[in-house]
Amino acid sequence: MLVDLATFHQKSLQRKGIFFSYIGPFSQNLLVEMGDILKQKMKLRHASPQTILKVFSMVVEQTQNIIYYSTGDAESTGLPYHNSLNTGTLAVGFDKGQYFVLCGNLVSTSAVGRLDLILESLQDLSAEELKELYKTKRREGPDILSKGAGLGFIEMARKASKVIEHRFDEIDEQYTFFTISAQVQE
Repeated sequence: MLVDLATFHQKSLQRKGIFFSYIGPFSQNLLVEMGDILKQKMKLRHASPQTILKVFSMVVEQTQNIIYYSTGDAESTGLPYHNSLNTGTLAVGFDKGQYFVLCGNLVSTSAVGRLDLILESLQDLSAEELKELYKTKRREGPDILSKGAGLGFIEMARKASKVIEHRFDEIDEQYTFFTISAQVQE
């Protein structure tokens, strides 16, 4: 029965164009290993070096968001797949001439407004405006709530071929599942 379930899951992912997926705890070491695998898979798909670099950059940015900002643990959330090791989900696929990177993780419900504001503010900016915003933020340095350089969403928006999509699904008053998706044109 489990073999049937695994086969069904794999075929379901393939129908959606997903050729790489992971659910579980994330770490910098895992990111390096996933990056190596992803690069090889994309080379086998004959992706250009520039496309591979853009997709890998998206994976790095989204994975670092999980590592830095994922919140909660299995006992407090009641979710069996979540633990204190910054758990999340990552999927990379190809559909309609575009690669996509989809990522999700729990965040504090109190952070949703701030995240939504940041992502919404990037949606209407041109490539030149994103470039200028990136330079400005880089000169300013990270804001007080950032554990990284604070440039990840801007960098993703600069590399994406379409507007970054995001969604928040509230679990309870304390936790919300945050999903973000970015596409890269081949």
